Amino acid sequence: MSTAESKSMEVAEIEDTSLLAFYRDMNLQERRTFWACASGWTLDGMDFMIYPLVIGTIITLWKVDPGTAGLAGTVTLLASAVGGWLGGYLSDRIGRVKTLQLTIVWFSFFSLVCALVQNFDQLLIARALLGLGFGGEWAAGAVLIGEAIRPQYRGRAVGSVQSGWAVGWGLAVLAQAILFSVLPAENAWRWMFVIGALPALLVFYLRRYVTEPEISAATMAQAQASGSGPAALWEIFHGPILKTTLLASLVGTGMQGGYYAITFWVPRFLTTERKLSVVGSTGYLATLIIGSFIGYLVGAWLADRIGRRNLFLIFSIGAIAVVLLYTQLPLSNEVLWWVLGFPLGFFASGYFSGMGAFLTELYPTRLRGSGQGFCYNFGRGIGALFPFLVGALSTTTTLANAIAIFAVAAYGVFFIAAYALPETRGRVLHADG
Repeated sequence: MSTAESKSMEVAEIEDTSLLAFYRDMNLQERRTFWACASGWTLDGMDFMIYPLVIGTIITLWKVDPGTAGLAGTVTLLASAVGGWLGGYLSDRIGRVKTLQLTIVWFSFFSLVCALVQNFDQLLIARALLGLGFGGEWAAGAVLIGEAIRPQYRGRAVGSVQSGWAVGWGLAVLAQAILFSVLPAENAWRWMFVIGALPALLVFYLRRYVTEPEISAATMAQAQASGSGPAALWEIFHGPILKTTLLASLVGTGMQGGYYAITFWVPRFLTTERKLSVVGSTGYLATLIIGSFIGYLVGAWLADRIGRRNLFLIFSIGAIAVVLLYTQLPLSNEVLWWVLGFPLGFFASGYFSGMGAFLTELYPTRLRGSGQGFCYNFGRGIGALFPFLVGALSTTTTLANAIAIFAVAAYGVFFIAAYALPETRGRVLHADG
């Protein structure tokens, strides 16, 4: 193990255990980075959730079957897996902030292209290209915020940023409720994608106010001075790092496979098997989203309080239990709304709060972007199969059964892989060349 890797094993004491302690102790630059990344995640979540919300309209207008419609979601996520790995690698070469700017502009542009397509094949291509930037944005942003925050607060800070995804999901649902109320469906879905282009505005803030983390800048400078250059793309598959990469990739696969199996198809589940209108399902989705937002915040606090691994184990078991209750019991719509909607969002989202910090702490600085980008987005790529597989299976069984089968399988993989990895809470990060 290198000196840099040995240093990365140092563990800081967990100080103030309150959720917002990290924010009180931030300096101006840290706060600017925090809000930039939180805004990025919010707009990222909004952009991704637009398609699941309009999938019913696409199915009706263009006469595509559910499996084919789900394929567009799968293609987006598969492309994001490639984009995330490349985006992470690029962030190790040119910096976290520059990579974040490039990826935001990329996926914002192709969201606008989605609004202009004329058939499903064109939409499929546009969503694939959007996915490249979508994956790269997460990789660069997660490393950026992880390196900007001191170790004792990293779980809470990164987890709080992750809660922006729920805010973005809420904005997408709000946009759906408004647009589908005032416009005919054949026009409303296009305006949803126009709204998905808004993240491009964030680039102006990034260019003006957010700087590269010190350890990242120092590592790139050391590599340049020594003539060694940045790490190779495949270095995360060598030596002792290989085991970490394999297990962390399985964690990413399980957590995201379960999430996508649920969130991609729940809007369709509510409108078909629960017989709710698009607008009528908004309240049910709002309860789910509120649970998701609270889950992110509680998960962020628990990540520093009980550790990243314990967070994963507890929430994966909770998610399995709630998914089975939500989809398999003959409950009334009122019970789904008031009793199970909140815990479903809570357990299906809260574990994400530990993932950014966990991956940041597993890798040395010179490999952090590549490792983090690959593991999370490999999981996203395999998890990308779940929207398609759930849609395909729903042609032979109920959509509720299809969701339950794939979600439970994914969370089982998540639990096992998380158990096999070490705890990283409080690990100190250092520059290395």
